[in-house]
Formats: sequence, C-alpha cells, structure tokens
Amino acid sequence: MSVKMKELPISERPYEKLEIYGEKYLSNAELLAIIIKTGTKDETSISLAQKILNLKDNSSEDNLRFLTDISIEEFMKIKGIGKVKAIQLKTVCELAKRISKPISTKKIEIRTTEDVANLFMSELQYEKREIAKVIILNSKNIVLKIIDISIRRFKFYMY
Repeated sequence: MSVKMKELPISERPYEKLEIYGEKYLSNAELLAIIIKTGTKDETSISLAQKILNLKDNSSEDNLRFLTDISIEEFMKIKGIGKVKAIQLKTVCELAKRISKPISTKKIEIRTTEDVANLFMSELQYEKREIAKVIILNSKNIVLKIIDISIRRFKFYMY
C-alpha cells in the first residue's frame, strides 16, 4: 500500500509545494497530480501522474507534448483514471495548445514565405495532421482572415 498524500511532509505535497515555492519548482508528475486531484485507495495522485508520464517513450524528461497524442481511452486504461479525469487531462492539453497560438489582435503583415512560416510555426509544429490553410490579405498584405480548408491524417507506409 502506498503512502497517503496526508502522510507526506507539507513541503512534498503538490498543492502546498506550489503555494510555497511556485509552479516552476514542481515536477511534471506533481503538476499532473494537481490536475488529477485524487488518487485511489492504493495510489496517490502523484503515482497516477507518474504512470501517465510512463505511457509513451518519453526520451526527453521535460517534453510533455506526447500527452496531446494520448486518447481519452488510453488515459482510462490506467487504474484510477476515469472518464472525468481523462477529459480534464485532454482539456488541459488543448488549453496549452491554444495558449501557444500567437495573439491575433495585432495586424500581421505577410511579405515573404518566412512571414507565413512564422505565423503558423507555434500552432502547427507538432501537428500530426496535414492542414491546408488559406490566408486572406488586404491590399497592404495585412492578414484579414485565416481559414482551414482541409484537415487530414498522415498515412505512414513502411517499405
């Protein structure tokens, strides 16, 4: 049987640790544990978070982008992660993606292909689908609107 969260020293409990030291001092497992909130009778939320981090070959310890590829069903295969917790995890992943998108309140001018690449790099650099976009410009090359016209999954073939 694992140690209960209440049995841990206050300085090692994720909520209290964040409050005392700040979010930058929490491990990935501790941050996920806060999202998960509760564990099971046999495991803490930290040990559930660690199981999530072990779902994929995570060669870079700081890289959490693989979480966006995990389906609700895959999260639910972990004992202690039900539908609600899986949905919460997917929601946090989507929020993180949206936060990384550039703020579109400023006027963006397109003069070169580099400008187009810079416009979409943070949004599309880890995308697993092919997305065709149309950029509508005014006569001064200022972006008026961006429309997704096609989205499809990549198909990988082994030769």
